[in-house]
Amino acid sequence: MNVLLHISLSAIFFLLPLLLQQEPSSSAIILSLKKRHGSSGSSSSSSNQYSSSRPSSFQGNRSTCSLFMGTWVHDDSYPLYKPADCPAVVEGEFDCLMYGRPDSNYLKYRWQPQNCNLPTFNGAEFLLRMKGKSIMFAGDSLGKNQWESLICLIMSSAPSTRTQMTRGLPLSTFRFLDYGITMSFYKAPFLVDIDAVQGKRVLKLEEISGNANAWHDADLLIFNTGHWWSHTGSQQGWDLIQSGNSYYQDMDRFVAMEKALRTWAYWVETHVDRSRTQVFFLSISPTHDNPSDWAASSSSGSKNCYGETDPITGSAYPVSPYTDQLRSVIVEVLHGMHNPALLLDITLLSSLRKDGHPSVYSGLVSGSQLAKPGQSDCSHWCLPGLPDTWNQLLYTILFY
Repeated sequence: MNVLLHISLSAIFFLLPLLLQQEPSSSAIILSLKKRHGSSGSSSSSSNQYSSSRPSSFQGNRSTCSLFMGTWVHDDSYPLYKPADCPAVVEGEFDCLMYGRPDSNYLKYRWQPQNCNLPTFNGAEFLLRMKGKSIMFAGDSLGKNQWESLICLIMSSAPSTRTQMTRGLPLSTFRFLDYGITMSFYKAPFLVDIDAVQGKRVLKLEEISGNANAWHDADLLIFNTGHWWSHTGSQQGWDLIQSGNSYYQDMDRFVAMEKALRTWAYWVETHVDRSRTQVFFLSISPTHDNPSDWAASSSSGSKNCYGETDPITGSAYPVSPYTDQLRSVIVEVLHGMHNPALLLDITLLSSLRKDGHPSVYSGLVSGSQLAKPGQSDCSHWCLPGLPDTWNQLLYTILFY
């Protein structure tokens, strides 16, 4: 079956309003349209021993299903895989178990969308349907988080498949050799180009070809950007910003991000054959650096995500104003596209998972820093963990 959605679906699906109360209809639109256009919803039973209790096919009312709204429910059949299922795939910055995280309850939560159940992720089915295809994740380290998660989800269902990993900068590629599938991650935190000019790193808001040359042949593209636009000081990713013929040491970060995304959008519209290539955009992955966002439900009393062991409960989605504004920039740009990319709108559901970050339990933190909660990584996500749900949602949209 052709796993790519009909072009017209992309345009209709992405009519995602900015108002929270309107968003549940977005997922319902794509699911009902896919059914009418004849996309197959059949799925062979999963061979994943960790997911035997979950439904293997889509269950629910497609006209009212809201994939990105719902609740987190405890499920003892989780996680979807073990790190040993995908050796040498999960890097230290995401491998919380290897680096001593003492609790495991964060692994036991399943996303329950409104009015439907997610189908079980079946890695063997994914391989069959994507045979001979090229998949590209392009963006920052949250994209790498999702890329490594998808590899592990697939490998846990197909452990005997021959594979090959090649890591590099900016491109890393994982191959499923028996199926002719390549899954790559291309590091491009701003998506647009950064060039060295007279010893300075120049962020070029209207140029993208240097990065995009690596993307144009992919059959499935998943983009993201966001976090690096807020970095300052030694963490800032540029020395100068070029917009048109002018150079700036800095500018309004939201304006710069919008300019870059419009450059990206124009490239997608003019260089990607949408009759064969599906394009997704991952919305902003929230951070949990400020406990005032969830103070009423903090389980640790800490100054960030350190020590948090449970998701946020209740009907409110604690998205910070800054994260919401970043997401709004993405939504606005995609709305302006003639044939919009599909928004994988994970911001709200991820905002509930204050418990899912590496905190101090990663390969980036040394032994002496483990007792310093201020060193916590509250941006990335443990694997196994939350990005597995992002990929379950991707799987559902692609195949159901």
